[in-house]
Amino acid sequence: MLNGGNLKKIRMENNLSQNDIAKILNVARSGYAMWESGYNIIPIKQLIALADYFHISVDYILALNSNKTIIKNSINQEKIKIRIKEFRKENNLNQEQLAASLYTTKSVISGYETGRYIIATPFLYSICKNYNISADYLLGRTNEPKNINIKKESC
Repeated sequence: MLNGGNLKKIRMENNLSQNDIAKILNVARSGYAMWESGYNIIPIKQLIALADYFHISVDYILALNSNKTIIKNSINQEKIKIRIKEFRKENNLNQEQLAASLYTTKSVISGYETGRYIIATPFLYSICKNYNISADYLLGRTNEPKNINIKKESC
């Protein structure tokens, strides 16, 4: 995803301009263009808004798999904090270890697990890519599948 994922593909499939998508997400066209080109990473708020608008999976937008799966549920903050903690424990990681693998601090991981704030897109992507877990599952948008078939592409 850190190369723009499927943002351009989604836009083109829907016959929309960058300006159209920017309006949908309530951002400047230039900001959207940077996400689409991979110059910047789309923030989680806009990522979820895009998935909700088109009723498609976050996994597809992030190019974690090629299945566009129709998803009508938005995020569930309560499930997010539970699922991040469950994921960490299932992989025998403590907060310090997960934080180190994401190049962040234990307090950031703690904040995700307590629901103080929502997981940042780069951390979500790294977890999903490295542990073969669905972003939509972690975000509480779906209960199945938990694991995904990740596309083997360079980031």
